[in-house]
Amino acid sequence: MSIPSDMLWASLPLPALIIDGADRICNVNPAGETFLNASRKSLDGHPVWDKVFVDAPLEEAFSRVRTNQSALFVNAVDVGTGSRKPVSCDVQIAPLSERPDHVLVLFENRELAGRLDRAMSSKTAAKSAIGMAEMLAHEIKNPLAGITGAAQLISMNASGEDRELTDLIVAETRRILKLLEQVEEFGNVRPPDRRAVNIHDVLDRARRSAAVGFAAHMEIEDDYDPSLPATWADPDQLQQVFLNLLKNAAEAGKAGGTICIRTFYELSLKVRRRDGSGGAVPLQIEIIDDGPGIPPDIAADIFEPFVSGRENGTGLGLALVSKIIADHEGWIALDSVPGRTVFRISLPVAPRDEAPE
Repeated sequence: MSIPSDMLWASLPLPALIIDGADRICNVNPAGETFLNASRKSLDGHPVWDKVFVDAPLEEAFSRVRTNQSALFVNAVDVGTGSRKPVSCDVQIAPLSERPDHVLVLFENRELAGRLDRAMSSKTAAKSAIGMAEMLAHEIKNPLAGITGAAQLISMNASGEDRELTDLIVAETRRILKLLEQVEEFGNVRPPDRRAVNIHDVLDRARRSAAVGFAAHMEIEDDYDPSLPATWADPDQLQQVFLNLLKNAAEAGKAGGTICIRTFYELSLKVRRRDGSGGAVPLQIEIIDDGPGIPPDIAADIFEPFVSGRENGTGLGLALVSKIIADHEGWIALDSVPGRTVFRISLPVAPRDEAPE
C-alpha cells in the first residue's frame, strides 16, 4: 500500500493513523481527529501509546506487519483516548510499500457497524411483515365489528356476570380494532411533502402539545442551537415524529421527571441515500429522558415493528418514527442506560436556494 493522496486521505470515512518505525504518530485523517477528539497538530510526533489506549498487544501486530509486509486484522478490541470511555473496534493494520517501517492503522466502530447491518438486513423482513399485517388487518376488521355488535346486543338483556363478560368482549374487540387501525396507518404513510423547515418551530409546537397533554406531569427543558439552518422535511410528519418520541419519554418518566430537547450541529455524520450516493445529516435533535431506560434485550431491535418495551405497547410508534426519518433521508439512533435514554435524530440541511416559510 502506498502513501494515500491528500484528497483520498481526507475523504476516508474510517478513523486512520500512520505510524512510523518508532511507533510515533506521523499523520491522522479528519475522521481520526474526530475519533480521538484531538487535532492533528496535537497528535503529530507523539508516541501512539500516549494518545491511543488499546486493550490488545498491538506492538506485536505492528512488528509482524512490518516484517511480513502484509495486512493484519485484530477484531473486537476496546479503544480509548483518555478523554472518553473505550469503544469496541475492529482494527486493520497495513504496511506502506514506499516506507516499509510505517504502518497504516484503521479503526472501525463495531457498535455503529452492527447497527447498520441490523438495519439493512431487517429492512426487507420488516416490509414483508407490515404487508402481511395490513392484509390481515383488513380481513379481520369486519368479523371483529360483527362480534362487537353481537356482544352489545347480548349485553342489553344480560345481567350480573353475563353482563360483565359481554362488556369484556366489547372492550377487547375495540382494543384489537384500534391496534389494526394503527397497523393500517403505519402501512399507509404518504411520501413526505418536503420543504425548508425550521426545526425549532416544529419542536416548539410538539413541546406545547406535550406539555398540556401526555407530558403534563414532567418538566420539559430545551437546549437549542439557534444557529441551525433549516432542514428539508415535511413539517407535519416531523411533528408526528417528535410527538411520538416525547410521548415515549413521558410514559417512561415519573411525575416530576425531566425531558430535555437538545439540538446541535455535527458535520461528520453521513448516510447512504437510496441512489447509492452519500448525504450529510448534520442537524441533530436529541430527546432525552431520565426514566428507567430501554430493556437491553430489545434495545437493538426497538425500531422494528411489533417490538415494545411496555406491557401493552403495540411496537408501532417507534417503527413509524424510523420509517418517517428514513423517508427523509435521515438517521435515528438510541442510547439507553437506566436514568438516561437518548433518541437522536440526524437530518439533512435544506437546499441553499430554499428558505423556510
